This record gives sequence, structure tokens and C-alpha cells, in this order.
Amino acid sequence: MLDEKLNRHMEDLIKRYHRLGTVRKEIEQAYLMMETCYRNQGKLLIAGNGGSAADSEHMAGELMKRFRLGRPVSREFAEKLISVDAVRGAVLAEHLEQSLMAIPLVAHEALTTAYMNDVDESGVFAQQLFGYGTAGDVFLGISTSGNSKNILHAAVVAHACGIKVIGLTGGSGGELKRLSDVAVCVPEKETYLIQELHLPIYHCWCMMLEERFFARADDGGKQV
Repeated sequence: MLDEKLNRHMEDLIKRYHRLGTVRKEIEQAYLMMETCYRNQGKLLIAGNGGSAADSEHMAGELMKRFRLGRPVSREFAEKLISVDAVRGAVLAEHLEQSLMAIPLVAHEALTTAYMNDVDESGVFAQQLFGYGTAGDVFLGISTSGNSKNILHAAVVAHACGIKVIGLTGGSGGELKRLSDVAVCVPEKETYLIQELHLPIYHCWCMMLEERFFARADDGGKQV
């Protein structure tokens, strides 16, 4: 269950987007799955097509650097940087930020286009999951229809590799709902309306994860 601080973010989300109240339980379950993953030194792998590809990169960007809170490196690591190079290390110690590792599978053009051209278009995300993923990671598959072949293939590989699957979709959830450990199916049917509800959901996830792992960043933060 969410503690009081994290529940505040959920309450604010539902207040601003009333229709998401129907999937509040699933949003919370997905968050807890990601929190467990990060606590165990895992990573988040994200994929989608079109606008959902943009969402994949957007979410990864919020996790790999500060979203709302400062994330300074630990004092110990700052000292290591300075011991390597006093000048550059001091600059890096001031500007580096701790990350929650997130890999947008849509961002590797040379790899993805080569695989799609040489092997199989529908297996492009599955291949990356097989290469990047390890047991305990989480795969977030974003598909407004829930039936994107490359997302479904990736979900199958994820399960075979011991990777948890979160589906972020809409309507009935399509096949992705069946292949997900947790499926967040927002109550819309048209693509653009589904996408308009996806963004506040993953922003809320990012805020809650940052709150959990970096709320004490001013005291040196938590190295994840």
C-alpha cells in the first residue's frame, strides 16, 4: 500500500483527472511493482509506437534525472570524482544527478532498424528485452490499442526472462491486458484521448518514485 506522502500524489492525480478513478488500483499496483524493481537494483525498460514511443522517451527522461526534487550524488562519490580530477571532479560532483535506470527501447535507431530490416519487424522490442533485460526488471509496454504486435512479442519474452510486465493501454486493454502482470486500461477508446490520460499517469509514477528514493536528496540522497 502507498504511504501518506505517496498517496497525496495519487489523490491529486484523481482530483485532476476524475476518470482515472476507475483504474486507481491498477495505477498503484504498477507503481509498487516499479518501486520493488528499483529497490532490488533493477531497471525499467519502456517501449511503444508513435506517440507512445515519445512517451517512452519522455518517461525515461524524467527518471534518469531530476523531475521535481534535487538528486545530488553521495558525498562519498563526490570525493571519488574529485580524487580522480580535482577540477573536473568538482564540477561533476556539483552537477551529476542520481538516476533511476530507465531504458527507452525506441531510442536505438541503428540496432532497431538493422533488426527490423534483417530479421523481423515485430520482434524489435523483444530482441532488445532479451539483450538488455534481467530477471527482476520491469517492462512497461505502452499501446493504446493493446494489440501492437511488437509490444506483445516483447511481453512474451519478458515473462520468459523473469521480467514483470506493466501494460499501459486503453479501452478493453486488448491482448496486452492478458499478457500483463498489471494492466492500466484508461477509460477511453480513441487514440489521442487515451494518450492524453497516459501522460499524467506516468508523471504521477515518476513523482512517486522520486519521492520514495530521493526525498532526502539534500542529505546526500539514496544511491540506487
